[in-house]
Amino acid sequence: MQVASHGSRREDGRVVCGLCPQGCVLAEGEDGVCHVRGVRDGELIALAYGALSSAGVDPIEKKPLYHFWPGTGIFSVGGWGCNLRCAFCQNWEISQQFRERGRHLTPDEVIHRAVEAKVPSIAYTYNEPIVGFEFVRDCARLAHESGLANVLVTNGYINPGPGRELLEDMDALNIDLKSFDDAFYRDHCGARLAPVLNFLEAAHAAGCHVEVTNLVIPDHNDAPGGVRALATWLSSHLSATVPLHLSAYFPRYKFEAEATSGDGLRRARDAALEALTYVYLGNVAADREGRDTTCPACGTIQVIREGYRTRVTGIRNGRCQGCGRPADIVEA
Repeated sequence: MQVASHGSRREDGRVVCGLCPQGCVLAEGEDGVCHVRGVRDGELIALAYGALSSAGVDPIEKKPLYHFWPGTGIFSVGGWGCNLRCAFCQNWEISQQFRERGRHLTPDEVIHRAVEAKVPSIAYTYNEPIVGFEFVRDCARLAHESGLANVLVTNGYINPGPGRELLEDMDALNIDLKSFDDAFYRDHCGARLAPVLNFLEAAHAAGCHVEVTNLVIPDHNDAPGGVRALATWLSSHLSATVPLHLSAYFPRYKFEAEATSGDGLRRARDAALEALTYVYLGNVAADREGRDTTCPACGTIQVIREGYRTRVTGIRNGRCQGCGRPADIVEA
């Protein structure tokens, strides 16, 4: 069994998991909110170390990352469990449970498969990778030693110390910001907003490339004022050029709200564009304005996207071909 990091013992014999703000206090045999960290023989154990729900090569745009190494493939690995309890979870089959039986890979094997696939980076994704902290950390360190980049696709719900440790080996992140309303986090996710905002700031300060996703749910977090507030915070605390992906919601798990309409998503985009330069639409058939990347200075199309097919067309030597402005794109 793999002993987990960031555990401490209380005087009453119970163990506190200090990985994330849930702060689970666990007795012998109990598991945390995430299902994959529990106490066995008096130790906090990473129960799902190396247990994978999925592994394979994706387009990097699927993470979604639109401004980091566009057009490249990325070896994606996902495990089990999550430290949130989102009633609207779009992949609850892997996030809200742990199946012990299934495929397992060591960090060395993950790196080997990525190298074999001839892709330049690895993504920790699908479920919530934070709850697999030890496995992600070990893979990420080996990946850097092998010349591979690391991408974390996460809800950002992590304590500052473990967060800094994880960011040491991350090159890019997509952080899922559920809403800019703490009540939404408490009522629908079993969490709080502030730790996510803190991690966003920490990732940006660490020099990582950061993009943000917001799942837009009708009548819950789609009000233009709320979307505008979210975008304004990103602009003022990170950068106006941080890409925001507004994703359409579909009824899943325990939520029965109507699916997000294309018009609703476009209204949200209009509100976000009041503060941010790049706002993209996901889970819908978007027109070019919500799909391609254009230069904010001259309008030259810099990156064309058709589904997950991507072409970088308007950037040369890191600058816009139309006007020479530095492009807000990290090229491989």
